[in-house]
Amino acid sequence: MDARIELRHLRYFLAVAEELHFGRAAHRLHIAQPALSQQIRQLEGLMHVPLFTRTSRAVALTEAGRSFRPRASELLARLSSDLDEAQRVARGESGRIDLAFISSASGMLSAMLRCFIAQRPGVQVQLHEGFTAEVMEQLARGTADLGIVRDAEAREGIALTTLLEEPFMAVLSTDHPLAAAASVTAAELALSPLVLFPYAAGSLAHARNLQPFQEAGLEPEIRFRGSQWRTICQLVAQGLGVTVAPASAVEPLPAGARAIPLGATEARSAIQIAHRVDDDNGLVRAFKALATGTAGPVT
Repeated sequence: MDARIELRHLRYFLAVAEELHFGRAAHRLHIAQPALSQQIRQLEGLMHVPLFTRTSRAVALTEAGRSFRPRASELLARLSSDLDEAQRVARGESGRIDLAFISSASGMLSAMLRCFIAQRPGVQVQLHEGFTAEVMEQLARGTADLGIVRDAEAREGIALTTLLEEPFMAVLSTDHPLAAAASVTAAELALSPLVLFPYAAGSLAHARNLQPFQEAGLEPEIRFRGSQWRTICQLVAQGLGVTVAPASAVEPLPAGARAIPLGATEARSAIQIAHRVDDDNGLVRAFKALATGTAGPVT
């Protein structure tokens, strides 16, 4: 089709094709009849074929006009659908979002996703699980639109909003000498080897987990490191050590492990939502609004 053909040409053609009367079509389009006749002649000139036969008494479609009518209608309908889809994406009602998250926030994330998809069934959400450091790197690279992280370090170009702050718990095997205690301190835990995650998973998160020991002036022995909290808690359940974990990270506990409140510390862990500060994606705005409004009060 000639690139000079414009959308108005198609609208004008379809109006005349449906009315088969230039006067009624012009009235419907809110333009003057001579202007409409000129636009139809221009379209016919661009297409190099007559689309209508005109007499003093009647207007009829030519064979070329009859063939072109469904195609013109389809083009306008497709454009209308595409424009509507673009507007839904801009409003955060449709499209795709890539969301990276840490495993210890999967419970909170699942609840948020259920609400989000219920409100926006046309949205596709692609999930990527990883450490806080990995999630932040995906955001920086642009391979993720949003991140759910824990105790993330500030990074230029990425905004962090706290969704929840929570205390730390001590996790021990059920046959540990302290397993029956109502609460324990880091000083008591330091008598046993520690099971923790790698420093590379998130330096600030790593420091927050060790803060109770540092407050007591202690340097715990880290015997094992696991990539996920469920792995760490499984090692603890087998009596291979103890750990200090954010409250939500220990649910559910494996058989053979017990979580006990950790006393004598002010250490807290923060779950955060992260996004690029220059991202104007409507879906990002919509998900952040939902997350900050429904994740529950900061305790």
